[in-house]
Amino acid sequence: MILYFSATGNTEFVSKKLASYLNDDCINLLDRIKGHDYSEIYSEKPFVICAPIYVCELPRFFASYIKNVILTGSRDVYFVLTSGGYTGIGGVLAKKMIRNKGMNFKGYDELKMPRNYIASDTYSELTEDEIIRRITDSEGRIPKIAEKIRNGSPLKARHVWLFELLITLPFNPIWCRFGHGVKKFYAGDKCIGCQKCAKLCPLNIIHIENRKPVWNGSSCAHCMSCIQNCPTEAIEYGNITQKKKRYVFRKYKT
Repeated sequence: MILYFSATGNTEFVSKKLASYLNDDCINLLDRIKGHDYSEIYSEKPFVICAPIYVCELPRFFASYIKNVILTGSRDVYFVLTSGGYTGIGGVLAKKMIRNKGMNFKGYDELKMPRNYIASDTYSELTEDEIIRRITDSEGRIPKIAEKIRNGSPLKARHVWLFELLITLPFNPIWCRFGHGVKKFYAGDKCIGCQKCAKLCPLNIIHIENRKPVWNGSSCAHCMSCIQNCPTEAIEYGNITQKKKRYVFRKYKT
């Protein structure tokens, strides 16, 4: 069973490809996460959990969901992580999480996909050639990952060093608390009131008032789902995102 969350399509693509190679079912966890639905998910085959990486870790809302959801049947769990280039300590925390659930952690692998985070000027925008190269390279690695899972072999990504844990463990919660504000989000005149942003928000912090989205709450995952999936590119984050290219996977692969 493939379980995933995807904001702009990278992880969804990987998940569906894996499901195809493994002849397995694939579940988008978005509605379950939004509805706080932790009811049983049963699978005779190993669970393969696919997730993006935010700030060097699994998204906090996603990690919380996996900790609490009831997984029955197979006791083996694999992770496949997507990132813009660095998965940080995501795999280490996934291992701890799964072992705490009394299940067998079968390792993880990581795929470098196009970045979707545009609410910062820290990263330069990727060229079209680089976007396509990352997608192509990752697609080429998926069959090998699927083969290992099919054979019951462990997945082995890079070694995570102690200094990475020492830096990330205190930094991530601070950044998520103070760097993931919602006040700068707004919808401009191009907004058509389609409500797509509210439907895609995993934390349910987007509400529609007078046919326009309003961001409420103290926490935001900065998953970029709202801003990147807006069909008219009406959503901005302060002045940072203005004139920046939007990214969703479907523009590059059908």
